[in-house]
Amino acid sequence: MPESLDIDRLERAVKSVYRDVAEEPAEEYHFEMGRPLAERLGYPDRDLDTIPEEALESFAGVGYHFDFAGLDEGDDVLDLGSGSGTDVFVAAVHVGESGSVTGVDMTDEQLVKARHLRDEGEMDNVSFERGYIEDLPFEDGTFDVVLSNGVINLSPDKQQVFTEANRVLTAGGRIAISDIISEEPMPESIKNNEDLWAACIGGAEQVDRYTRLIEAAGFEVRDVRDNQQYEFVSAQAANACQQYGVKSISLGART
Repeated sequence: MPESLDIDRLERAVKSVYRDVAEEPAEEYHFEMGRPLAERLGYPDRDLDTIPEEALESFAGVGYHFDFAGLDEGDDVLDLGSGSGTDVFVAAVHVGESGSVTGVDMTDEQLVKARHLRDEGEMDNVSFERGYIEDLPFEDGTFDVVLSNGVINLSPDKQQVFTEANRVLTAGGRIAISDIISEEPMPESIKNNEDLWAACIGGAEQVDRYTRLIEAAGFEVRDVRDNQQYEFVSAQAANACQQYGVKSISLGART
């Protein structure tokens, strides 16, 4: 984390962007959104056809990782940074009524939208909680699987995120995530740019350091895959990607 990074300003910037993502999904952002993106990343139509269209409008994920998650009927699942709920609703299809899926997010407007869609769909095995992914409001060993899509790069303390993920997992639990990383170190001018941080670029860790943080939290990394079909859409973001090798990966690990 850059020493000069203003954490409070960063949080306000991230909340502002993702408030707009929830309420104004048709606006222009640094990143693509919606069902066409989900389809290109690899989400099966049979899953996307099952979940609320309004959730998909605000889908801003960066990869597909449900194959690494290996969800089974009856699993209890946590989604870090659940947004408007796309991955939570997809997971709920896979774990069935005997399982449960909980989304945690710090942006009120995302929670309002996700809870409304949950209630409209009468999904009793789904809940959305307000909280920070660095300080999860759950007991130790609560979940079988932790998911996250394009969110952990937004945290200024990624080590704490992975430590918390490990804490709330049962023994032998899995983590399956997609996220933005970089191949080259980025200058402070990008890391301190709150607009690029909120766009998932400024907070991107180098891939080797990213996997070391996961392993330091007690996970065994088993799978890492580039998501070459993901790309940023604004010229500023695309330029940073080209210059520093910023890209999307999906990753699976176990405790």
